[in-house]
Amino acid sequence: MVTIDSKVTQLGCYNVQQGQSSVSGLSSGAFMTVQLHLAHSASFVGAGIIAGGPFRCAESFPGAAPVAEDAFIQNSLFICLNPLVPQTAPNAAHLAQLARDTAAAGEIDPVEHLADDKVYIFTGSEDEVVFSDVVARTRSFYELLGVRPEHIAFDDTVPAGHSIITDNPEDSPLGSNQPPYINQGDFMQSHHILEHIYGKLNPPAERLSGRLLRFHQTEFFGGDPGASMSEYGYAYIPKAVEDGAPARVHIALHGCKQGYNYVEYTNGRRDTLTSPPYGNRYVTTTGYNAIADSNNFIILYPQVEGTDDGITQNPEGCWDWWGYSSTDAQRPDYYSRNAVQIRAIHGMLQRLGG
Repeated sequence: MVTIDSKVTQLGCYNVQQGQSSVSGLSSGAFMTVQLHLAHSASFVGAGIIAGGPFRCAESFPGAAPVAEDAFIQNSLFICLNPLVPQTAPNAAHLAQLARDTAAAGEIDPVEHLADDKVYIFTGSEDEVVFSDVVARTRSFYELLGVRPEHIAFDDTVPAGHSIITDNPEDSPLGSNQPPYINQGDFMQSHHILEHIYGKLNPPAERLSGRLLRFHQTEFFGGDPGASMSEYGYAYIPKAVEDGAPARVHIALHGCKQGYNYVEYTNGRRDTLTSPPYGNRYVTTTGYNAIADSNNFIILYPQVEGTDDGITQNPEGCWDWWGYSSTDAQRPDYYSRNAVQIRAIHGMLQRLGG
């Protein structure tokens, strides 16, 4: 059981080990994980990708529509989520070359930083939201960029739906493909991710010692309404870390409809009367905090929210992996170090000390 500190604070600085950070995410959070991993690969030692596709996947086929913005949306739907046949799934070689070109242009870190990283990639065999054919291309993408095959843990054997998996008895059936996208299996997926990246860890704490802080997130994205980011973010800080012990940072990115303040949109307006009841479940019940507590990890939970107006169309509260937050729809930069969401998350990491 974790208690959220009722106070709202500013994110602090801790005794964080440099170059030992990592990131993971589900669904749109997984696509963002790949983008963040590549944009700042010098900062990370690994990544965990649950139901996510390769870097710049939404630009797989720019000629899909006469208008670039429409092409990105069609790519995201029919290539990056639900390709009709395996042959129309993302082209890993094309996107790996696009990543090299992006690095050569100075928009992301050099891809050579990826060589020694550990990458966990998972797709449930019953996932009806992001098809397994797409996630398999993410594995190929990383291999083509020089990540050693033995450093990649790829699992497509579990009959799970679109979800992060826990062993909580109260979570959805394993094969479920509906919110809150947290399904019950026989393992804590968050623990598998961290153990693959960092090696053998201490068992998760039975009772948490630390605090789950709620902090002001707006300072990191400048209050930009186009960022579609929430007012607050969360961070779990073990007591030993608060007392000065060396720590590592892991960034956990929720998927669509999983932010703390997600509500449905009806005709472009927030429908608070039908607000879902699962609010901060990703922050409190996915197992990250327990293993963080016994291994001195700080878990950073940035938050994105639904927006549906004349500036930004993101009603489901997804991280931006197709360009909705970019000011130039013809040449979006959602994937670069300068992208508003990536800049914000990396700013949080720097503030923590990582």
